[in-house]
Amino acid sequence: MLLIDEVKRRVGLGKTMIYRLIKRADFPAPYKLSPFTARWSEREIVAWIDRVKDGFEGKKRKW
Repeated sequence: MLLIDEVKRRVGLGKTMIYRLIKRADFPAPYKLSPFTARWSEREIVAWIDRVKDGFEGKKRKW
């Protein structure tokens, strides 16, 4: 289970953007362990990164 700082580091997005994507159902939501504690599933974050990366392949540069 990952803290928000680790999620931000791995995906390269800020907290505001992450929560904006969660609201649009475009990013994995955290698991609320208590009213003040949220953690993200590492498996879900890795899957999201793979899905997003696959969507951009071939669009960055044409060799």
